[in-house]
This record gives sequence, C-alpha cells and structure tokens, in this order.
Amino acid sequence: MSIAGFINEPARQLKVGGSYDVIVAGGGLAGVATAVAAARAGVSVCLIDKAFGLGGLATLGQVTVWLPLCDGYGRQVTAGLSEEMLKLSVDPLAQDNATARFIGVPEAWKGNGTLEERKKSRYLTRFNPTFYMLALEEWLLQAGVELRYDTRLCGLHHSDDKITHVVIEDKAGRSALACNSLIDATGDADVCHLAGEPTQTLDGNVLAGWFYTLRENGLHLHGMTRPYDKQGAQNEKGAPFFRGDIPEQITAQLVGSRAMAREKIAEMRERDPERDVQIFSVPTQPCFRMTRRLDAPFSMNVAHTHQYFEDTVGLISDWRKAGPVFPMPKRSLLAPGHRNLMAVGRCMGADPTMWDVTRCFPGCVMSGEAAGAIAALSVKQGDNDAHALPVEAVQKYLTATGNLLDPALAQPTEQ
Repeated sequence: MSIAGFINEPARQLKVGGSYDVIVAGGGLAGVATAVAAARAGVSVCLIDKAFGLGGLATLGQVTVWLPLCDGYGRQVTAGLSEEMLKLSVDPLAQDNATARFIGVPEAWKGNGTLEERKKSRYLTRFNPTFYMLALEEWLLQAGVELRYDTRLCGLHHSDDKITHVVIEDKAGRSALACNSLIDATGDADVCHLAGEPTQTLDGNVLAGWFYTLRENGLHLHGMTRPYDKQGAQNEKGAPFFRGDIPEQITAQLVGSRAMAREKIAEMRERDPERDVQIFSVPTQPCFRMTRRLDAPFSMNVAHTHQYFEDTVGLISDWRKAGPVFPMPKRSLLAPGHRNLMAVGRCMGADPTMWDVTRCFPGCVMSGEAAGAIAALSVKQGDNDAHALPVEAVQKYLTATGNLLDPALAQPTEQ
C-alpha cells in the first residue's frame, strides 16, 4: 500500500458547540493569564488546551522558577496578575525546601523590606509544579472561565478581516466554536500560522528537561539542558538542534531529553552505588525555548531598553541580569491581518534579541493580561476590533487592576 500522494476528505457540516466573547488557545501561564483577565473584565471566556493540566512549561515542563518582577536594583516593575500568579505558586509553602527547590517569596519582598534589602534578592519564587498545576486550575475556574482539555484548535473561519469561528477536535470529534475575539497562547504561534499571519521560526532549540529524583533525604530537582544561544541560533556546543513547528522534531526533542535524563541517573548510580537514586518525575511536554512567533506590527527589541512608548501596556525586567527594563507595546500583540486576533507569551512580537526575555513567565503573564483586557474591552466596545481600541482605555483599565504603568519605572536606576 502506497503512502504517497493525497486522499480527499468529504465536506461536512460542523455543529457549533458554543459561543464565547473570547477564546484562548493554549493553557500555559500566558493563556491562563489571558483568560482570567478577560473573564474578570466581564466577558464570556473559553480556554482550550491539548493537554490535561494548566501551566505549560511551568508545570508540565517542570521549569519551576517564577522569574523576577523587579529590575534587580530593588524596584518592582511588573505587578497585576504577574504578582498574583507568582504568589499563588508558593501560596501553601510552610517552609523552604532547598533540595526540591521550593522557595517562597523573599522576606524583603513581603512588604516591609527596605530598598537596600530588596537589592540583595530579586522578587522571584521556586515552586512545586504539581501544586501549581492544581492551583491554576482552581483559580481559572473560580474566575468563571470555561475550560476544555484534550482539545485541539485545527481550523478557522473568517468574515472579512475577523475570525468568527474556530474549528476544534476533541473526544466527540470535530466541531466549531463561535468567538468575538481569539488569542493565540499556544507558545508556537499555531493559531497565527493557521490564520495565514506572517510568522518567524527559529531552529536552535536544544535538548532540555528538568527532572526530579527521590533519595533518602527527599526530592532533588535537576535542571538539565544542552548549551543554548540566547538569540535562538544554533550554538555549536548545543547540538543536536530542533524546530518546534515540525512534528518529527518535536518528538525527537522530547525523546532525546528523556534519554539525557536516563544517562544522568545512570551516572549518579555509578558514582554512588550505595545510594538508592530513583527518578521521580520528568516533563510531560517538550521544553522548547523559542519556536515560532507572530511577526507583529511591532517587535520588541533589546534596543528598546528603558524606553516608554505611547502604547505601552506593561513593563518587564531582564531575568538574566540586573538593570534593564523593557516596555511592552500594544502593537507587539496584534495580528496584522485580523482585527480580533492577538498573540501572547512566547509567540508575541519580539525579535531574537528579546525573545529570551518575553518567553519567560513575567513576559508571558504581562502580555496575556494585557491581551485579555484588550479583547474584553474591544468586545464591550461592540466592534471586536483590538487594533482600533484606544490604548488609553487599556492603560486606564490595567492601572486600575493593579499594574505598574509608570514611565519613570522604565528609566535607568542608580545601583
């Protein structure tokens, strides 16, 4: 039997199984933030995800560091849902656990720390991924979001320059959902690609995967990765390399990363044969850093450090070093070809010089909260047009909901 060529799939009518003001595709931290922000703004929201747990790389990928909300010099620059979700990650933690790397909010950032004390520790946490997955699910549902697991978005229907329906596949088969606004939080710009939006892809992803071992003194977290280039290029020391939009390479990256974990366990046992080292938990999704993103009307760039644009909807810091603060403009979220489609998190508009920053949790959540607010406000405005929505209305709403949109915070600070 030949596998070459094509087959014809018969045309069929699809049942429209629901209608929502906002549909969010992807249940990582960016998608969760988007959905909660939109729901809190008073519109109907549905979040769909192909997995069976929320949090994406933070939970299923076991990348368990909620990176800083501060600039490294004692100033907090990101708040809103980012701060709420950071605190949620360690909400029940009674005490720190160094080997498992469960570390709560630093004392200096609990409200009474001085500037000098805050300079000594960045505002971040290290969390239990299983707890966080459960907490995010409860938090999302409490916000009134309808959640659909085991669901893939596989097609779109348009009317002029707006998307009216998404086609999904789940256990019941193929159907459609109507929407007024659609947010791509897939991490890989899958929705933007389906929509025919311009995208860019990087092929410098390496083997990576954090895993836990269980020993006589408890859980130990191991951060495992091949060397990677901060701009997503192929670092000669990091081979082999993978693209996140090619099915065979997605599987190869996950299988190869798990093989690397097995090799690490074997080395640990050989080095200390008397110790009972048991692998306890491995990632259940591939740990890609930068795959495919939207080529938005404006892409964030490292050259924009310490700037503040008229359409800034958030501020984020550089997790890699103290000092830089970056503006996140509304334009970096907008799909150029569709008035009601936006991209957030790892697939928003950010060029390779900034992608290593925007892909991380603060950038994901800040972009998601902003897009959720934009989507909800544009629906309430009546035209579902994210492009036409005045940025002043977005900024006013985000400020009222606890975000920091002060141009002074974007300026350099004395060390």
